Amino acid sequence: MKILIVEDDPTLSRNIREALEAEDLRAENVYDGLLAERMLQKNAYDCIIMDVNLPGKTGLELLQNLRDQDNPTPVIMLTAFGDLEDKVRGFDAGADDYLTKPFYMRELLLRVQSLLKRNTPGGEKKSSIQVDDIRIDTGRKKVERQGREIPLTPREYQILVKLCETPGELVSKNDLIREIWGTALDVNTNTIEVYINFLRNKLDKPFEKSSIKTKVGYGYYFDAE
Repeated sequence: MKILIVEDDPTLSRNIREALEAEDLRAENVYDGLLAERMLQKNAYDCIIMDVNLPGKTGLELLQNLRDQDNPTPVIMLTAFGDLEDKVRGFDAGADDYLTKPFYMRELLLRVQSLLKRNTPGGEKKSSIQVDDIRIDTGRKKVERQGREIPLTPREYQILVKLCETPGELVSKNDLIREIWGTALDVNTNTIEVYINFLRNKLDKPFEKSSIKTKVGYGYYFDAE
């Protein structure tokens, strides 16, 4: 397994690399966003640990470029800021996890190992999910309804997959938070409501459907007609 560390603080970058190598993981360091971009174009990595604020090109710009190229490599963002909106922007750009500095190195290692395990071949889920007239291509992370592709943000996509994996079964707001955001930031239930509303506007309203249902006090479920 090979990890790319994109962090302009040389001490922190070195400490992360030493911690990863102590777990028998290979790691490479890069301190500049533009150089990181060139490395990502030439090399494949199993996970990327990336600071938000970088010289040359920001971590958010690098992440957005990766996702625009359909590169699914898991990314953990590092930031010195605790602002919720900053983190939400990172998740919407396609971040898989987030850590606010300062953090415990052991926590970073656990999150890296979790993402690596999720992306090993043995942990792959089935290549597609079909519910009602919705088809989810889990390999390409594409969603279609009635043959029309529906562009979703990474968080919207993850919520939809969670609901469609068990159609008709209730999924609580807390379960969605734990499954999708983990402990990366303090997400409240209002955040979930906002994303559910986004999904309904994209997935239901244009097709005059009402697939994503709310059971007040319990959570949400996908109603397959």
